[in-house]
Amino acid sequence: MHKPFYSFSIGVLFFLLLLPLLSYFRSAPEAAMPTARQPRTPYNVLFIAIDDLRPELGCYGVKAMQAPNIDGLAAEGLVFERAYCQQAVCSPSRTSLLTGLRPDGTKVYDLVTHFRKTVPGVITLPQHFKNNGYHTVSVGKIFHNNLDDELSWSEKPDTPKGKGKGWRGYLLPENVAISEANAGAAKGSGPATEAADLPDSLYEDTQIAMKAVRMLRGIKASNKPFFFAVGMAKPHLPFVAPKKYWDRYRREQFALPVHDESAQHAPAYAMTNSGELRAYTDIPPEGPISTEKARELMHGYYAATTFMDAQLGMVLEELKRLGLDKNTIVVLWGDHGWKLGEYGQWCKHTNYEVDTRSPLIVRVPGMGARGKKTRALVEFVDIYPSLAQLAGLPLPAHLQGHSFAPLLDKPDQPWKRAAFSQYPRKDNLMGYAMRTDRYRFVSWQDYKDHHQVVAAELYDHRTDPQETVNLAGQAQYARLVGEFTKQVEAGKTTGIQPGLQAD
Repeated sequence: MHKPFYSFSIGVLFFLLLLPLLSYFRSAPEAAMPTARQPRTPYNVLFIAIDDLRPELGCYGVKAMQAPNIDGLAAEGLVFERAYCQQAVCSPSRTSLLTGLRPDGTKVYDLVTHFRKTVPGVITLPQHFKNNGYHTVSVGKIFHNNLDDELSWSEKPDTPKGKGKGWRGYLLPENVAISEANAGAAKGSGPATEAADLPDSLYEDTQIAMKAVRMLRGIKASNKPFFFAVGMAKPHLPFVAPKKYWDRYRREQFALPVHDESAQHAPAYAMTNSGELRAYTDIPPEGPISTEKARELMHGYYAATTFMDAQLGMVLEELKRLGLDKNTIVVLWGDHGWKLGEYGQWCKHTNYEVDTRSPLIVRVPGMGARGKKTRALVEFVDIYPSLAQLAGLPLPAHLQGHSFAPLLDKPDQPWKRAAFSQYPRKDNLMGYAMRTDRYRFVSWQDYKDHHQVVAAELYDHRTDPQETVNLAGQAQYARLVGEFTKQVEAGKTTGIQPGLQAD
């Protein structure tokens, strides 16, 4: 008879001792709770895609660039200093990010293939949120141009256009005339730059931002959890922006890259001929770009970026004005890097650091790494699982990336040993690139026979951060090249698990 009473007394005493601790957890401040992992109410997502944006920003150490709204977001979030796209061109990069599959998984390597033809049943990132009760909408370029996906959205996507002529957006009559006169010709794009003394409201990115603001107000009124994707058009070519943004910079302030030649001992097909830029009427079809024109292009890239940032500021300000920022994850990314004269080349389309590395900034309410930076190696294929985990959603089985959510609290913890990219070339060649803490390695393979390695590239970032000298052919690196060749095979599918010490 006494034993049950004794057990009951011990239990009561244990409960009384726990009361202060339970009271502490109930009253703990919001920032101390695992809000980034287990939100009390569903997090919204503002998903910002920027076309051709390289890490040429103040928050990445480039103080000359004026992009205060992106820098302001960085001050409230986490800046990923080493984030890499899966293929350095628009559609394959965006398709990979939005499906969670690497390019070999999507079979999308160009600008015309729709992933619904190659992986018809795949569940995209916004589609996954829609399937889990979110209202998913987009404005501007998210999927590549005419390759949108109706299954991903709760409403038909909207892409407002400015008052410029054609998708190039020229506003000056002389440039419109050039573009129309060359329509259908090999060089039918008009000039590569335009600085018109005209108001912002005439331009595409302003129209996108204004539409986004109106949509945010509607979303606020609906009181539904949302996944809202906003795609900004600039700084993509042509560098068309109002003159007042050009006037914020001086042409003479732009210095050309010190290294303006192809990497030594690299295969010729590793580089490009800057073909995208050469389609413009004021660019020579081959050969070097003059110093004067190069400075004009750099000036234009900066002006277009500053213009885009001003329009993006309207969206971020409205998010805050509506009070939605308190429960909204904001992720900002550029779809790939971009060359501004490095290697004597322009645009993207290679496996090099300058083309595969791109901005990634994430802000989550209650995150521990607010205003910090991380050197962890992450990939764009990691964005899908990260957002799903942060929103408390299950992870689809097909995902080939890994969530970087833990970095939002502890940005300096050991992470992936490598990030992977790839780029195709003619004659069935595929270059598979691997970026480790110290090295960039590229294995050029016959795409129909991956056992046939045609060439290799190896760059040591400790001694050659600009990747100017290929070391792969030197005898002392033979063992490392062999090891990296094997590791590249893992990167074609699932990559390398996080939580490992970087090499």
